[in-house]
Amino acid sequence: MLDGKRILLVIGGGVAAYKSLDLIRRLRERGARVRVALTPAAQHFVTPLSAASLSGEKVYMDLFSLMDEAEMGHIQLSREADLVVVAPATADIMAKLANGLANDLASTLLLATDKRTLVAPSMNVRMWTHAATARNVARLQEDGVLFVGPGDGAMACGEFGPGRMAEPLEIVDAIQQALSPANVLPDVPDHFSLKGRRVIVTSGPTHEPLDPVRYIANRSSGRQGHAIAQAAARAGAHVTLVAGPVAICDPAGVTTVHVETALEMMDAVSNALPADLFIGAAAVADWRAAAAGQQKMKKSGSGAPQITLAENPDILAKVASLGEGRPKLVVGFAAETEHVIDHARAKLGRKRCDLIVANDVSEGTGVMGGSYNTVHLVTVSGVDSWPKMDKESVARELIRRCASMLNGGGAT
Repeated sequence: MLDGKRILLVIGGGVAAYKSLDLIRRLRERGARVRVALTPAAQHFVTPLSAASLSGEKVYMDLFSLMDEAEMGHIQLSREADLVVVAPATADIMAKLANGLANDLASTLLLATDKRTLVAPSMNVRMWTHAATARNVARLQEDGVLFVGPGDGAMACGEFGPGRMAEPLEIVDAIQQALSPANVLPDVPDHFSLKGRRVIVTSGPTHEPLDPVRYIANRSSGRQGHAIAQAAARAGAHVTLVAGPVAICDPAGVTTVHVETALEMMDAVSNALPADLFIGAAAVADWRAAAAGQQKMKKSGSGAPQITLAENPDILAKVASLGEGRPKLVVGFAAETEHVIDHARAKLGRKRCDLIVANDVSEGTGVMGGSYNTVHLVTVSGVDSWPKMDKESVARELIRRCASMLNGGGAT
């Protein structure tokens, strides 16, 4: 997919810059041509010689180099690329891009390009969660900038939390998505567009700890929820994806909030509101341990331990029951092993949502963790059963249906 593609890689000044050298290698392995621009700060972490050796190209550092700027080299660099990638994207670079500043080579390239831009944020957890960064991220997403990461993890400063740059292979996957023909969409008809809409999607399982080692969970892979978030972004929406623990990459162009437990997911959804559309695709654990052990439970020889369970919050029902702040359209999922339609109809009324996407996850269907899905859309007006499709196709058709309902097209 990347064979012959031209990537302009802007390396920002953060400790994670060392990962960008591996990113260059991974892209070259896949046939991409990589040109590198180093910020002055980045040169404290990686050398121009390292980047040049791996890319096989000249490395660009100075906006005012007479040789390069005699013919406005920064314009040529920014226009010849198929995609501009910023990794690591520091708080400083994102602030400049969000506010249209262009006082060095990197920021000038980003402002002068007519191609899409993908950023891989990397910064201290406090910097990432600061209100100013949040405003800049929101502005960049409104401007169509794509994001990959950041993830949670240990940082060079010794702190732990969101702000860790995505791994090189995650960035490669996001680059492939950004350059995929499916991501270069024609103009979306107005009745299928989510432009200007705010969408929240939950995805994946939740892990409810029993002790520091064990937890209650389910087999959800998050593939369907992540595909829905990606489809909503491609329809023009500002998307917040609240993701439980999954082994798949964050969708490009989506703000992803990583959580572990149902309580954390409820908090993240509450913080992301208000929204026009809420899609609860996550397989949230119904119960958690009332009191998780602080130490690993050991076998005592006297039988299995007695665990008291507490009920988790019903995220879908809480969102659907909001008063003035309720999303215009609330969509839930019903993964059932029997009487799929009957249970979905009951859930529609019980949860007070507008649409239920029901599917059969009984043994042998291969839906949980698989690549395909067979769903039934259940509303008060009836049931629309779809043929078996890959989860990306299900996501696209569901988003088209939701957009049509939001834009006055009704439930069909």
